[in-house]
Amino acid sequence: MRVISFNANGWRSAAKKGFIEWLHEKGADILCVQETKAQEDQLRVPGLVPDGYHAYFRDASTKKGYSGVAIYSKREPDEIRSGLGRADFDEEGRYIEARFGDLSVVSVYVPSGTTGELRQGFKESVMDWFAPILREWLSNGRKYIVCGDWNIVRSQRDITNWRGNQKQTGCLPHERAWLNGLIADTHGDGSPCAGDLGWLDSFRVVKPDEAAEYTWWSNRGQARAKNVGWRIDYQLVTPNLRDAIRHCETHREPRFSDHGPYIVDYDL
Repeated sequence: MRVISFNANGWRSAAKKGFIEWLHEKGADILCVQETKAQEDQLRVPGLVPDGYHAYFRDASTKKGYSGVAIYSKREPDEIRSGLGRADFDEEGRYIEARFGDLSVVSVYVPSGTTGELRQGFKESVMDWFAPILREWLSNGRKYIVCGDWNIVRSQRDITNWRGNQKQTGCLPHERAWLNGLIADTHGDGSPCAGDLGWLDSFRVVKPDEAAEYTWWSNRGQARAKNVGWRIDYQLVTPNLRDAIRHCETHREPRFSDHGPYIVDYDL
């Protein structure tokens, strides 16, 4: 089973750049999208729903054309969930989950704090609230693949300009400590990891000792051309899926968004 996570920074824009054709070439079984930046009635139209896929959306209800997540699946899910019970998070369109038997595939978009203190405060509030949910998912016996833009790098290996970004949201020490504290492996920044009861970073399961393959590049300068990037898009999985992970890859080109798609193949 091939799962792709992709922050589109506008689904309609990515589609115009050829993403849907690329998706068919890659043969994804499930695509998790973040930042659709549109409402369902604008997305569920010919040319924007890939042929052969079922489409499910959670729009932002507080601000149209903002945020939004989606799941496109070749197989029809048994159930779709699109709320976690926190209004200010849910209404920004930041979570959707498709259930297939005992497997859950989630598309999540963790807030960014790039616009100032107010949004950074919201991001950190969401982190505090989301952590117990993630721990409950670990212990409920289901298999989870949590795809998304987490807006946090894990370590020095996951960002080009490590020193220069220590005071920037997404690379703040306490943000990294929060993320690494949820994950079982020790490939973060030295923060205590969650041990055997933690999530698995699929990239580090497949490539534990390799340099990061970045998933986001600034639009400033020639960051993408020079590969000056950040790895902030993940597929975190429950430990009961460790042996199912077969392959992973990221794609800097073609350019569909300021993010690159992240692909993982599972033996499921």
